[in-house]
Amino acid sequence: MKILQNVMEQVIKRNPGEPEFHQAVKEVLESLEPVADKHPEWVKAGIFDRIVEPERQIIFRVPWVDDNGRVQVNRGFRIQFNSAIGPYKGGIRLHPSVYAGIIKFLGFEQIFKNSLTGLPMGGAKGGSDFDPKGKSDAEVMRFCQSFMFELARHIGPDTDVPAGDIGTGGREIGYMYGMYKKLRNEFTGVLTGKGLSWGGSLVRTEATGYGLCYFMDEAMKSIKGKSFEGTTVVISGSGNVAIYAAAKVSQLGGTVVALSDSNGYIYDPTGIKLDTVKRIKEVERKRISEYVKYHPEAAYTEGCAGIWNIKCDIALPCATQNELDGTAAATLAENGCFAVGEGANMPCTPEAIEVFLKNGIVFGPAKAANAGGVATSGLEMSQNSMRYSWTFEEVDAKLKDIMVNIFKNASEAAKAYGYGDNLVAGANIAGFEKVAAAMYAQGIAY
Repeated sequence: MKILQNVMEQVIKRNPGEPEFHQAVKEVLESLEPVADKHPEWVKAGIFDRIVEPERQIIFRVPWVDDNGRVQVNRGFRIQFNSAIGPYKGGIRLHPSVYAGIIKFLGFEQIFKNSLTGLPMGGAKGGSDFDPKGKSDAEVMRFCQSFMFELARHIGPDTDVPAGDIGTGGREIGYMYGMYKKLRNEFTGVLTGKGLSWGGSLVRTEATGYGLCYFMDEAMKSIKGKSFEGTTVVISGSGNVAIYAAAKVSQLGGTVVALSDSNGYIYDPTGIKLDTVKRIKEVERKRISEYVKYHPEAAYTEGCAGIWNIKCDIALPCATQNELDGTAAATLAENGCFAVGEGANMPCTPEAIEVFLKNGIVFGPAKAANAGGVATSGLEMSQNSMRYSWTFEEVDAKLKDIMVNIFKNASEAAKAYGYGDNLVAGANIAGFEKVAAAMYAQGIAY
């Protein structure tokens, strides 16, 4: 449709040199062609033009002092993309690769992901090119306090509720929340991923990994009549998402044989021993290569790309964007892989997704499959508002219900618009329609 083609051209023109953002927008717009045909009133109201333009982009300086007394300067971002259905909600990423294009891509994806959860949350994302790796706790604290000193004026429990992301775990959230509380003189649910003794939610640590498996289990049963039971699974990454996806795979009867980090990957044909991985990554904070010291029967390989050459039934990319390309996808298909679920944000390239869909592989796109983290963040917000805490079992049950419903809504939307079992299109449409209807109802000035 000419309208959406023009929208894409405008995105590229206004946001030069931001390929991740271009990729995310293109993938969504391509799915929305039939929606634009069905809703000419949304076209006339400029919904498609408006949804690709952030409501607000905040870029700020983050000065801090290292342990040697030297002043360091990083750049901070908060892009508040869309608040049509609720306050902005999205994580804070701390990584050297962070720049405006990465944050826009993540914030844009967050609009639809949050919409799919069924909870009243808008889309946003933030972060900095600060790298917490190799920094002392004191250095991380000083950075986080400086970062929040500026961010505090732009967020609030009914305005924008950030969370963690790559590089931002419980330690960083704690330092940020402490500074926010001091600046605002109030104890509110303005950040999620908090400690359990000061407003956090059970299951939040496990949520994205667990949710990924709940979504894929439902998708595989509905589309292929299969499950995790008796399968061999390869998972990239070794952070929270990968670790707890592996834990849930094991609970559901599958065997995880590989994990990775940014340096390389481990292959253990007898099944990855998660206790060892947790000790290495969460306690010792070392590289995944240490695994073979504890389990010499396993093999470590430098470089990450080769992990997809391992024969498996199910692949769960949980590391970073565009980590799985068309060549790797073809290898997975040739080796008999029947399902792929995105635990990271946009880890599969467009070429890879095309391979999966052409080969009838059940594919769970990130905005649907990895929505468990933000879903549980939304549940944390609810508990904060009530000044109440649910048990692990209660939160886990709610998470599972949300992920099953996300699959059902995406599946129904795909079929309604003639996309069959294409969950990429289904998730885009289901997430978009809810937000678009709210934008239309709130008027063009919005």
